[in-house]
Amino acid sequence: MTPLTLTADRTGERCDAFLARSLPQLTRSAAQKLLEEGKVTRDGKALKKNERLREADLITVVIADPSPVDVLPQDLPLDVVYEDGDLIVINKPVGMVVHPAPGHPDGTVVNALLYHCNGSLSGINGELRPGIVHRIDRDTSGLLIAAKNDFTHLALAEQLQDHSLYRGYEAVCVGGPKEDSGAIDAPIARHRTDRKKMAVDWQTGRRAVTHYTVLERFPGCTHIACRLETGRTHQIRVHMAHIGHPLLGDTVYGSKTPYPGLTGQCLHARTLTFTHPRTGEEMTVECPLPDWFEALLTKLRRMV
Repeated sequence: MTPLTLTADRTGERCDAFLARSLPQLTRSAAQKLLEEGKVTRDGKALKKNERLREADLITVVIADPSPVDVLPQDLPLDVVYEDGDLIVINKPVGMVVHPAPGHPDGTVVNALLYHCNGSLSGINGELRPGIVHRIDRDTSGLLIAAKNDFTHLALAEQLQDHSLYRGYEAVCVGGPKEDSGAIDAPIARHRTDRKKMAVDWQTGRRAVTHYTVLERFPGCTHIACRLETGRTHQIRVHMAHIGHPLLGDTVYGSKTPYPGLTGQCLHARTLTFTHPRTGEEMTVECPLPDWFEALLTKLRRMV
């Protein structure tokens, strides 16, 4: 059993919402299950899922040892950017799903990691997502970090919580913001009518902040860099659509017509900066833009 101590930072927030917000590896339902099992306490007393917290409350969470993983290892190509005994960083290609889900039972990053790491992955996220600390969308390419043990997983999750794990992206958006840099601070929640989508929701959304910088402007679109301060599902895609500049090729939040030469949205996770849990060393891992992204930029430059 792995105990973890969290400090509440809001007064009046429900305990299950706080857990889901503070531990990116937990879904809201997973947080509620821990509460129902009495594994979340305040001052030694078990909390209920709808119990309200006070700022500075110390919350202890006991995460059970993982169940045996049933997902099968598969010998799939992996572009490993960095690896040691505690963690692995890969450059995920467009079209590869991160973990098994309905409609994608295998062929995922998890299947490939289980084979590559001989099953040595953190079990905190359960049977279907071993080792997965954070996710990127199927049609987003770039850097993804996975933990090989629970110690590393919990330490990286804490860095996600306190925003010290830096995630830098590059994208091409439709049109472009007037300012050369800025921040989008707009809460995100599940879309109220389309449950496959996310949306800015000022009533029920969780705080989400995306920083952007213009790198290059073209007729009708703009090459931008984005830094995530928070990590909500589809955050960059939702935020850029919210300000009227959806990502090029994003048929969910932008035009329903696919952009020629793109499979989904033009978005690449280029940089990760984090403190190594074992050594305490600050590490920055980068990967270049993929060929399809560079080809798009070349095409756009010819239009200037």
